[in-house]
Amino acid sequence: QVQLVESGGGLVQAGGSLRLSCAASGNIVSINGMGWYRQAPGKQREVVAYIASGGSTNYADSVKGRFTISRDNAENTVYLQMNSLKPEDTAVYYCNAHIQVLTGIRNYWGQGTQVTVSS
Repeated sequence: QVQLVESGGGLVQAGGSLRLSCAASGNIVSINGMGWYRQAPGKQREVVAYIASGGSTNYADSVKGRFTISRDNAENTVYLQMNSLKPEDTAVYYCNAHIQVLTGIRNYWGQGTQVTVSS
């Protein structure tokens, strides 16, 4: 059994910063790509940032230059540093990971953490 547990969401004023964390635990052989998605009310879930096992990264255009994704492979943890937050960043943020377990590669999601940016 594998779990992704997120933390770090909250309420912040526009221009502020938050750091999200997502720790994977369980019967993990290895972790491939990890990413952050978000879903605002009435909208589809969208990718925010992605980091490959080798460390290469990709970002949604809306967050480039403001958000930074990183990972600690020893701790099976992925982070999302969010700076210069805007009200339109308000959403539930979900961690995602492609994890090699004994039975193959599986796609896992965290439970979500709310980020609210006030104007």
